[in-house]
Amino acid sequence: MKTTLLSLLFFCFNLSIGQTLGLTSFATGFTDPVEIVNAGDSRLFVVQQSGQIKIVSATGAVTATPFLNISTLISTGGERGLLGLAFHPNYATNGFFYVNYTNTAGNTVIARYSVNPNNANQALTTGTILMTINQPFSNHNGGTIKFGPDGYLYIGMGDGGSGGDPQGHGQNKNSLLGKMLRIDVDSGTLYTSPSSNPYVGIDGADEIWAIGLRNPWKFSFDSLNGDLWIADVGQNAVEEINKESGTVAGLNYGWKCYEGSAPYATGGCAPMNTMTFPYAEYSSASGSPYCSITGGYVYRGSTYPAMQGKYFFADYCSNKIGKVELDGALTFSGTMPGGGYTSFGVDQNGEIYVASADNGVVYKLVDTNPLSVTDNELKKFKMHPNPAEDVLYVSNVNFPATINIYDVTGKLLVDTKVQSNETAINTSGLDAGIYMVNVTDNAGGSSTSKLAVK
Repeated sequence: MKTTLLSLLFFCFNLSIGQTLGLTSFATGFTDPVEIVNAGDSRLFVVQQSGQIKIVSATGAVTATPFLNISTLISTGGERGLLGLAFHPNYATNGFFYVNYTNTAGNTVIARYSVNPNNANQALTTGTILMTINQPFSNHNGGTIKFGPDGYLYIGMGDGGSGGDPQGHGQNKNSLLGKMLRIDVDSGTLYTSPSSNPYVGIDGADEIWAIGLRNPWKFSFDSLNGDLWIADVGQNAVEEINKESGTVAGLNYGWKCYEGSAPYATGGCAPMNTMTFPYAEYSSASGSPYCSITGGYVYRGSTYPAMQGKYFFADYCSNKIGKVELDGALTFSGTMPGGGYTSFGVDQNGEIYVASADNGVVYKLVDTNPLSVTDNELKKFKMHPNPAEDVLYVSNVNFPATINIYDVTGKLLVDTKVQSNETAINTSGLDAGIYMVNVTDNAGGSSTSKLAVK
């Protein structure tokens, strides 16, 4: 027997899969958490802006001794500090991880460190600096670093700070500020720029992947399809979310010519049709409850099917979680606990976590109403799992009936017709996970089940 069918819940198919977002406390005791990262195992690593990285177990327990403490190397205050963490794709074998911090002079540093080979919960204290980028002002340092599906390290850089990009870094292809950078940390003495970067061999900085960013406060890659999602903090009116599908080098996200899709300072700018405008945006203008976007992740976990494929983010001032649908539609939740959300993260199973700077709590994002059902809906059709045979049977249906089984991405896995309540539906090919089973009968009745397979 390959699988065991654990549970079936039913709701009327002509109702949308409703969801109510919530946050549940997972780990506590952090000071100014700014990043949550997993290293491919059950642990989470929480970055504190003051220079420490703490480890959280799968049960939410926080190790007493930091994984790494570089507080003596960094500048602090405002938007400075230890800001980013990324584990090498081959971390399990090479032990390399990378950090992004502002040094005592206020400049951005990307450095490589190694785990202690004798202690998986402790890093070696000496790192190797890969690059240092001058910062003219104290704010807009970006900070996120992540390895993309291509194995290269992506680095989100703000425009250098102050307000309104006074030095014009966003549109200057010879400046590393206001950009998405991409480097190969596995080649060269320290790193090389991949030959597919847009300015390699021509005018422009070799490290640049995309231009026209103001202050990308968190970006992430969709673990299913590799899409790059960038949350870019606005000047004073528009918060934007950019989505890059596939490998598209040299995109221009518009700043400071445009703030989101609104003109900001268009004098001398390239034509509008050469720029990539937001996939979604919202107002943070005066009078709005919103002020500054914190980027998140596309949900690819299996616990909450209704959240599948949606991008979740937050606004720092509103204490709300935002959601972007597949069509780009953007909505916000009600007010959530904690507040001052500074970072999102995912565990090895794709479940999403949120860090609150207001109370130092790391929360787990949950669907508090994963399947809204009534007694009548529960009794509409009946399905009978037979784990011993890896089959399902359906009853209370006007036969013949069509049975469709989908995975959490919406991919159709089973499409079959049943003629009677004695007809078995083979489920032996389903791996462990969450599935949705839709039954449509001969009279047009339809309902959907949540199917948990273990």
